[in-house]
Amino acid sequence: MTFTAAPHELLVPPDAPFDAAAAPTEPPPGKKDEWQDALAAEREQLGDWQHKLYADGRYALLLVFQALDTAGKDGTIRRVFTGVNPTGLHVHSFSRPTAEEAAHDFLWRATRYLPQRGHMAIFNRSYYEEVLAVRVEPKYVEAQRQPNPPPARIWQERLRAIADYERHLSEQGTLILKFWLNVSAEEQRKRLLERIGEPSKNWKFDIRDLEQRAKRAAYLAAYAQALPATSRPWAPWYAIPADDKHYLRWQVANIVNAAFAALNVDFPAVDDDALAELEAARALLEAE
Repeated sequence: MTFTAAPHELLVPPDAPFDAAAAPTEPPPGKKDEWQDALAAEREQLGDWQHKLYADGRYALLLVFQALDTAGKDGTIRRVFTGVNPTGLHVHSFSRPTAEEAAHDFLWRATRYLPQRGHMAIFNRSYYEEVLAVRVEPKYVEAQRQPNPPPARIWQERLRAIADYERHLSEQGTLILKFWLNVSAEEQRKRLLERIGEPSKNWKFDIRDLEQRAKRAAYLAAYAQALPATSRPWAPWYAIPADDKHYLRWQVANIVNAAFAALNVDFPAVDDDALAELEAARALLEAE
């Protein structure tokens, strides 16, 4: 596949220093209404592109979303892709590995949910948890029953494996776009309090969210290493400010549409023989 990510102000550069703790969480000056209107237009285009992706049948699209809690992954997926035909879109959320999954290599369980050509898949969290949450929480490594004690270079090895894995997928026709939704500590605090204070949102709150929040610095350090090590022209990472959900959603939709345009999928052309068959079918139908 010949896709190469275009320059973008939110693109994480490959193998370059990246300070996740200093990455912006707030959008540039703008108005909520403007971003909402822009999202509506982008959303309509997404539906058109997905139709062409399916008809073209040569490529697949994989979207990866990673973030700390409350950054807006679920809402973004719901609001941005509401116009996409659900028969051509699969969303999979990755939680703690099952016993079967833990008995395989760390990329095995993701492979089962990759999109087929002509389809889209969204990973709400992903195999990147293996170099993020697992890195911050050593108990997860212990549960994976590694054949030998994990070497000191385990994270570099996993990042290299992920980069090689994504390159292979790209070469086989899968366009990969990855989004880190970057929410500030203060905005996260407000959203957690909102979950506690509003009965309709109580179900969203998990006391473990506070444990993760207390380890924010460790998570940001893990992101600082993982994102540039795996951001590639064929599988780019975008660090999206997530304090404003309207801006966040518009940016995601805009980036996906731009990638579709660069991929240039379209409805297959019909050759002369097929056109002749169409005309013959038209004549039969009109004669009824």
